[in-house]
Amino acid sequence: MKIRVEQIPLETEEEVSVKCHYAESEWVEGIRNAALGQRSVCGYKDGTIFQLKLSEIYYFEVVDGASFFYTKKEVFEAHEKLYEFEKISERSTLFRCSKSMILNAAKIDYIRPSFSGRFEAVLSNGETVMVSRKYVTDLKRLLGIVK
Repeated sequence: MKIRVEQIPLETEEEVSVKCHYAESEWVEGIRNAALGQRSVCGYKDGTIFQLKLSEIYYFEVVDGASFFYTKKEVFEAHEKLYEFEKISERSTLFRCSKSMILNAAKIDYIRPSFSGRFEAVLSNGETVMVSRKYVTDLKRLLGIVK
């Protein structure tokens, strides 16, 4: 493995590019966490406050005006509004996938086209999430399918 570091002008946006055989490798997740600065949010469950890393969150959803974080096996209530969570998760693998949901692209096992231009994203925990056609291009860009 080789590592290349390039110094860029201050007006150019910084970026990390990883070329690997397996995107799920632990070392790739370590680079992702380091690049994201391991941002975290608070989730609430049974009167207890939990600190959740963005990398642990599979998706954030608003249902009937209430906000929730979903991890591999648990659901936490959130105090953030959708637009607030979108701001917190900027420049991460989390992206808006529908009017009421933000999805973590790093937790997607595979995707498949659905009807009306939408996509189904099957997550590593087995759940299936719909990606609205309005956001399919964002998903493809995050997965490196289009530029």
